[in-house]
Amino acid sequence: MNELSKEFKQWLYEEGKAEKTIESYVGDILGFQKYLDEMAVDASQPLTRFSFVRYKQYLIDNDFSVATINKKINSLKVYNDFLQMKGLVEESYIQLKKDKVKIAAGSEKTVEALSDEQVDKLLFYLEDHIKVSPRNKLIAYLLLYTGVRVSELVSIKMQDIDFLTTTLVVRGKGGKIREISLRQDLIHLIKQYIQNDRNRSKYKDSEYLLLSQRSPKVHHDAVRNWLMKISKELGFKLYPHLFRHTFCTRLLRKGVDLTTVSKLAGHSTINMTAKFYIQTTREEKQIAVEKL
Repeated sequence: MNELSKEFKQWLYEEGKAEKTIESYVGDILGFQKYLDEMAVDASQPLTRFSFVRYKQYLIDNDFSVATINKKINSLKVYNDFLQMKGLVEESYIQLKKDKVKIAAGSEKTVEALSDEQVDKLLFYLEDHIKVSPRNKLIAYLLLYTGVRVSELVSIKMQDIDFLTTTLVVRGKGGKIREISLRQDLIHLIKQYIQNDRNRSKYKDSEYLLLSQRSPKVHHDAVRNWLMKISKELGFKLYPHLFRHTFCTRLLRKGVDLTTVSKLAGHSTINMTAKFYIQTTREEKQIAVEKL
């Protein structure tokens, strides 16, 4: 994290933003800065209208979801306000009403979820101990079988896991706490990772479960980048929230009631679960029309 990002983070704290919100904003800004570095943009120009427009197009061209793109745009608008306050830029380059990606009113939301065949292909891939580290295998299993958000994943602490009751305590948005039951194979992976890898790390005394080689907590960008990397080998796109969609969709397909799925997902209301997951996927639509 460069000095400007650190100052931005401190400013957000002083503005009274929640920790999860700060983490999201700073992560988005680091992603933007990485893009600028790759494009060899002058570091003395932290944000311009041109660089913002090109970055937005980059996100669109790389098939980021509309919700993700708009979240990043919102983060950049807040960053723009910070830079103006610091006197590093003279104007506001981003107008949310104009710049956010729009979806036509009444458009149907298409849910992306991994098919059973894709899940199987991923699980077989994770068995390759040469290509996949124990930590990354555990990351994939946690995403697939708990439905946690990536921010929740990297924030899992050792004390959050109860091996006796095989449960995981998750601290979600707004400080809401939920409990998720863990499969036996997932419990086994956690124990293996702790005993064989985590305990050898120089950060083994960290309160967090998932460690990085460089820090006592893995960063959510590291998770996204790894999933992006293995997507090319597997032949289908992977990103953290896709696992959450898959988790909820598979539960509903297997007959789990809406209330239980809502509680496992940490949604504030059942209506929210219904809005996002009682939908028809592209694959289901294709199967339906082929029956005609």
